Amino acid sequence: MKNKRLILAVSAVVLVLVGAFFLQDKKTETAKVEKKVVGVLQFVSHPALDEIYKGVQKGLEDEGYTKDRIEIVFQNGQADQSKLTTMSQQLVQKKSDVLIGIATPAAQSLATTTSDVPIVLGAVTDPVGAGLVADNDAPGANITGVSDKSPVAAQMDLAKELLPSAKTIGILYSSTEDNSKYQVAEVEEAAKKLGFETKKMAVPSSNEIAQTVQVMSGDVDFIYIPTDNTIANAMQTVVNEANKSNTPIIPSVDTMVSQGGLATVGINQFDLGVQTGKMAADILAGKSDPATTPVYTFTEGDTIINTTQAEKLGIEIPATLKESAKLVTTEE
Repeated sequence: MKNKRLILAVSAVVLVLVGAFFLQDKKTETAKVEKKVVGVLQFVSHPALDEIYKGVQKGLEDEGYTKDRIEIVFQNGQADQSKLTTMSQQLVQKKSDVLIGIATPAAQSLATTTSDVPIVLGAVTDPVGAGLVADNDAPGANITGVSDKSPVAAQMDLAKELLPSAKTIGILYSSTEDNSKYQVAEVEEAAKKLGFETKKMAVPSSNEIAQTVQVMSGDVDFIYIPTDNTIANAMQTVVNEANKSNTPIIPSVDTMVSQGGLATVGINQFDLGVQTGKMAADILAGKSDPATTPVYTFTEGDTIINTTQAEKLGIEIPATLKESAKLVTTEE
């Protein structure tokens, strides 16, 4: 009798353990099924875009998409169009639930590759002009996201305040980037209103930047750089050449000030990335549809001034700006 009870007790324990094992296995299998895939394609590595990617991860995490809930597949095209094309195809083949394109060329590559998978733009200055959406307020297809459109008028006002005797602006940009061409026209209009003369200098690749800056520095009072990935990737070259003639640089991006630019009114790149990540999270959760979700545009920017560069150039920062601006030094 005792042996029979013992056998029954052991059998019951075994059944419980086996049941628990299968239940846990089923939970694990379910968790694997529910894990979302986020494909991220970044155009090139430079501080601004790298900060955006960090922000994307934070934005996703803030919305509950931690590492146990999503798999982020990251690709960096390093400014090579053929790589962007291949990587876009790979991210689609990975069955990404949502794709994020950091910078215009990356977003355009993803858009060319798929019209089905939702795409979130991270730092695209002119989504309409780049052929990515029909309208910023009503994108109309599988794409929405965040614009990094700079407050150009405010940047020109800041330049006028810091450089009151300046008359001529040199606009340095890449001829291969759609986002840059769009901004140049906007800069020219804003500069004209303040009485500045503008001289445009486009470079087809990073190889011509040093020589272009050398020529430009002799003809202008300061250099303006739009949101341009080619120039941003070679910012140190621009700074080195401009410093030889003590030519100030007004960049459009905050990270480029600490690299040696004089000042800007810019959007915080990390915050831009956070907003991109949150928009991707809403799509993953089924809370929003790219076709009807307006492109997000920041309405305000931070004033950032490089005190190291101001001192080097002999520029006195007005007291009012010192009180209101974020003061930084050149990164060593």
